[in-house]
Amino acid sequence: MTERTAVLEPSRPARRAAGAGGLLPGLLRTARPRQWVKNLLVAAAPAAAGQLGSRHTALQLALVFVLFTAAAAAVYLVNDAVDAEADRAHPVKCRRPVAAGEVPLPVAYGTGATLATGSVAGAAVLCNTLTAALLTAYLVMQLAYCVRLKHILVVDLAVVTTGFLLRAMIGGIALAIPLSRWFLITTGFGALFMVSAKRYSEAVQMAGRGGATRALLTEYTTGYLRFVWQLAAGVAVLGYCLWALESGGTANGSLLPWRQLSMIAFILAVLRYAVFADRGTAGAPEDVVLRDRPLAVIGLVWLAMYGMAVADL
Repeated sequence: MTERTAVLEPSRPARRAAGAGGLLPGLLRTARPRQWVKNLLVAAAPAAAGQLGSRHTALQLALVFVLFTAAAAAVYLVNDAVDAEADRAHPVKCRRPVAAGEVPLPVAYGTGATLATGSVAGAAVLCNTLTAALLTAYLVMQLAYCVRLKHILVVDLAVVTTGFLLRAMIGGIALAIPLSRWFLITTGFGALFMVSAKRYSEAVQMAGRGGATRALLTEYTTGYLRFVWQLAAGVAVLGYCLWALESGGTANGSLLPWRQLSMIAFILAVLRYAVFADRGTAGAPEDVVLRDRPLAVIGLVWLAMYGMAVADL
């Protein structure tokens, strides 16, 4: 075995250990089930419009969630196949099924292509043409990110942020719900806040390691990434507050000005998440959101207030 082959391929013991897990479990792990919670954003637009009550809406959103999850899984499979060599240099990512040899590269590429094609075809047949076009745009953009765009400063942040924004838009597009400017501004900059906080945390944790697995981190400074997430957080809060203050007071006989009151919970949620961003421990946003109890409580309070505001209770 040549030196180059030894670098590009996991060792035989590693392949035997990885193979013990099986191909199908490896594919499932590569599809990142823990990341699927992000795809709940497909319900954001219908929720903002107060249109979650009907059975038709629930079924349509469930379908969109499945289609977007398939598309996202396709991107993860291709991404891990492209990054397999770099992931083997990472103390944690080397355990990913593709990097460890549990999922062969051709299988990862083939399964990714099948899921991508199936999700777009399913959107065209079961939803509408615009939904299929939006899902296609997501796939093209994310695959371009895997191959090239993630190596370009600032563009990488914009692409990942746009991926979150498309998640939030697609539910509204599938149900023909108009998307307000405040919804797009708040969602877009809220996503940029989380994405840049994640990059900042990665930069802090990888300091001094030479950026072996994400070379672009060596080109960003922690000061710049801190500036980005602070700016994004401020714009997201401003956009939300402008939406909340737009009505001017209670609407249609509501008992309390829920829209205005929801600003408090929204700002507290941003401030709470910023604690983890400032510490450099927001590298896994789903862990922060799901495991921090105070943030979960604040989120539930905000959700209740937001729901009452949308329903004019």
